[in-house]
Amino acid sequence: MWARAVILFIGVLFHYQQALAVDTYMAEFMIESNATLNVSGALSAIKQIATPNTTMTIELLELTAECKIVGNASTCNCSSAYIWSNDVCGNFQCCNYSYCNANISDYPALCIPKVKVRFNGTVQVRITINQTDTIKKQLTDGFKQLHGFECLNVSGPRDDGQIVDFKVDLSVIFLTDTLAKIIADLEPTVGKIAVETSGLVSIQYPMDTVKFSSTPTLNCRFEEKTNGSWNWNLLKGNKTFNLNTGSSITVSLPNETPHNCTTVQIIKLSGNWAGIYKCGFSKGSIVHAATAELKVALLPDKITMTIDPLTVECQDAVPPVTVTATIDNSTEQYTVTWSYQNNLQTPNLQTQPVPPAGIAYTTVISINCSPSSSPHVVIVSFTNQMDEIKKASITIPVIYAHDRNQACPEDSNVWPKTPKGVTVTIRKCEVNRVGYKERTCKGPEWMEVLDNCVNEELIKVVNAAANFKEGLGATLQVAIQIFSDLKKSMVADSVADLSASINVLDTMSSASETITLDNSILDTFLDAASSMLNNTWKAVNKTLEYDMSSKYLTSIEGLVNNIKMNTSEGNDTPNIQLKLCNVQNGTSCNDIVFGVEVKLALSSGIVKTVGVKNLADKLNNSKFSDYKFPSIVVSATLQNSNDSKIDIKLDFPINQSMTQDSNILCVFWNTTLNEWSEEGCKWKKGVNNRSYCECTHLTSFSVLMSKIPVTLLFLDEITYVGLGVSICSLIIFLIIEALVWSAVVKSNLSHFRHTALVNISLCLLLADCSFLAACFSSIKTSTWCLVLTVTKQYFFLAMFCWMLCLSIMLLHQLIFIFHPLRKRVYLLLSTILGYICPTVIVSATYVYYKYTGKPYHNTETCWLTYEGLLKGSIHAFLLPVGTIILMNLFSMGVVIMTLLKSTVSDGSKADEKEAAKSIMKVMVFLTPVFGVTWVLGFFVLLIDINAPMGVLMNYAFTIINSFQGLFVLLTGCFAEKRVFVHP
Repeated sequence: MWARAVILFIGVLFHYQQALAVDTYMAEFMIESNATLNVSGALSAIKQIATPNTTMTIELLELTAECKIVGNASTCNCSSAYIWSNDVCGNFQCCNYSYCNANISDYPALCIPKVKVRFNGTVQVRITINQTDTIKKQLTDGFKQLHGFECLNVSGPRDDGQIVDFKVDLSVIFLTDTLAKIIADLEPTVGKIAVETSGLVSIQYPMDTVKFSSTPTLNCRFEEKTNGSWNWNLLKGNKTFNLNTGSSITVSLPNETPHNCTTVQIIKLSGNWAGIYKCGFSKGSIVHAATAELKVALLPDKITMTIDPLTVECQDAVPPVTVTATIDNSTEQYTVTWSYQNNLQTPNLQTQPVPPAGIAYTTVISINCSPSSSPHVVIVSFTNQMDEIKKASITIPVIYAHDRNQACPEDSNVWPKTPKGVTVTIRKCEVNRVGYKERTCKGPEWMEVLDNCVNEELIKVVNAAANFKEGLGATLQVAIQIFSDLKKSMVADSVADLSASINVLDTMSSASETITLDNSILDTFLDAASSMLNNTWKAVNKTLEYDMSSKYLTSIEGLVNNIKMNTSEGNDTPNIQLKLCNVQNGTSCNDIVFGVEVKLALSSGIVKTVGVKNLADKLNNSKFSDYKFPSIVVSATLQNSNDSKIDIKLDFPINQSMTQDSNILCVFWNTTLNEWSEEGCKWKKGVNNRSYCECTHLTSFSVLMSKIPVTLLFLDEITYVGLGVSICSLIIFLIIEALVWSAVVKSNLSHFRHTALVNISLCLLLADCSFLAACFSSIKTSTWCLVLTVTKQYFFLAMFCWMLCLSIMLLHQLIFIFHPLRKRVYLLLSTILGYICPTVIVSATYVYYKYTGKPYHNTETCWLTYEGLLKGSIHAFLLPVGTIILMNLFSMGVVIMTLLKSTVSDGSKADEKEAAKSIMKVMVFLTPVFGVTWVLGFFVLLIDINAPMGVLMNYAFTIINSFQGLFVLLTGCFAEKRVFVHP
């Protein structure tokens, strides 16, 4: 007997159209008095229910729960297809009981439909078979706490004796936290537990086969707010690929609503994307997953066509041509058709497997030898179950009678007789290499063979990188493996391998724009990239070299820019250096890569500076053909920076002395034009005679130095004329000296002076001749360049040493008036100083630079090298010459002071004028033979040639010293009265 009332909870499914969606409502029907329990019958008369928003239609009526209320006591039970809700289970502990004696009649969702939920798990524990029952009991006792627990099965242990597998069946959806708590309680006693559930995550996908050209979408939903991680995987055979947003798919992460949903949309469908998709939510050792198979009406991703024979010559008997189309193995049943010259061919299709995973379709074509301008094109068409078609074609080269004279002959039984202008492709490579070789007939001569056979292992890396870019297997671990395998599989002396390796870098650079990579990849990436620059690329033709080097640089810059880095120290490899600088609060950043100092000021962010060696000479330099590069290219990129104005300074390790007579350009690599450009960059002078590049943008930088030193107008012409005049003057001087020697040499003093002048003239004559000979371009490429460098150094040093002898003699005569030099002593000392000392200096210089491996001479100028202050063989000339000039200047000063002293003692104006004339005469007479004019050479080295004073010094030095022989003639002969008036 019912005490007061019977309350029936009926689950009513209302269906209505609202924006093409289906919603579910829960309704409550109450009977206030003892009444029949035929509630379904009572409600059957209700067809529609009006709500404030819409009108709902009852489609399905089903009894879910029944409660009996007697006084204050309430007893409820669920229908057979329903089970207690999680709220009732959690609050009243009625989980696994048929009846619940609790006041729960007013719960809105008392019972919920049973659903099939299962999870598989493993226990990692050292165990024996006899203990399996114990493990099962422990697991059962733990998991039966879950609401809706039905059964648990245990299998194992596995062969290693440490893994036990189990399965749990439930009839209700549970909360992740509840399962996690149970696992945490079990692990101390049974071991590490990992669980993967099915039934909690729902997946929506196209159940019918989709077209190859479609863009299918798969959705995953988990009816629980999560704080774990989601992932998508594609299962193909025994391989599992993690999915990430790439060029072919878009993976959207769950939104922040209580019902978390994640989506995969395939935007470029191919055979790669057919398979079983698995989406999963993971939290700790618990994974909630769902799977679905995407069926695709496939088409071949790639069709490779070949012909046999490779060419056909129209003669009396024309052989048939076997045409083969090779594709990857596929489950699709294709309809294959062939056409020749737009005419459908009679099916004579044959198929055969092609290792390792391909299938070949073959047909035989009879060639039409009627002369025609139309090419002999064979087309193959593959049609799938959705009537989608993919075609490929190949042209059969045909030699007609009138073309035979221009055809290339057969070569080595490999390359057949081929018509002019045709490229023949052979798809046969050496063992462990795949690809093709091709050769073009230029008619009637063959061009070089282009070998595109690539290492098999490297091809796997190329394919893995392509999949990575598409989003298939796009994880950080896979990226690290790609770069590791890239370094291992590349053959250094193979152009095809080098090109394929650079393509891998380019592919990974493009992939990094959408797929996140971090600095854990740097070591393997930079090692692989650096190894590509270990060889000189000599086997690569220039066009291909320019393309490869540009792609290489762009790829390196793109990867470094896209990789998310922290503030680590950076990475060093033999050919690539990477430095990181974390800028905060407007501090500046100074980094050095391969000796190039990079300075950049910004408000905040990370500056990534990369230096690359052995690349600049491989880039296209046709725009600046008169310039040469150092071996360093520097690239700078920013991370986490919003600075709109960039000012970067780069101090390249260029010998600063070389900038005095060379034109220097700061350039950057224009990735659009694939050439160097000066836009936005300037070469500037700094403090302490330093120079640097300053640019207003970030990219790959380098410097250009003119191969030919900057020359001033008519400077070379003045030099050649001056040397010619000087040589002629010196010859005349020596002839005159020989003719008047006995007449003018009357005393030891005159003998000393004329002996020094003759030796000075002779050494200057030989030095000028050596200098003039070195101007011929043919000399610079031969051993004569070294010989002339040695002779120039020797004779110029000998000339200055004899000038020193003359200076010492004059100084001794002024100071030691009553102690004249004896002739024998003077000649002995002069010979030692004039010829033996230069011999020792030149020999020591050459031997030192020979055995230290440093350059002794510059092959461009056939003169000593100058690398900077106290660096270079030129200092073996400058230091002795500078010392001698200083001593000669001292001697000249003593002479002038002596003349002034005698003038002061006399005191008359006439004598003062005569003394001034004498001083001027001394300076004019002694300057050429004392080498004082060579002081200008030191200013030429110190002052920039582009400065006005530098221009003046260069002209002055060239004019005065190239005509030095003329000045010796004038001061040594014509200005000396006894020589000039001698009959």
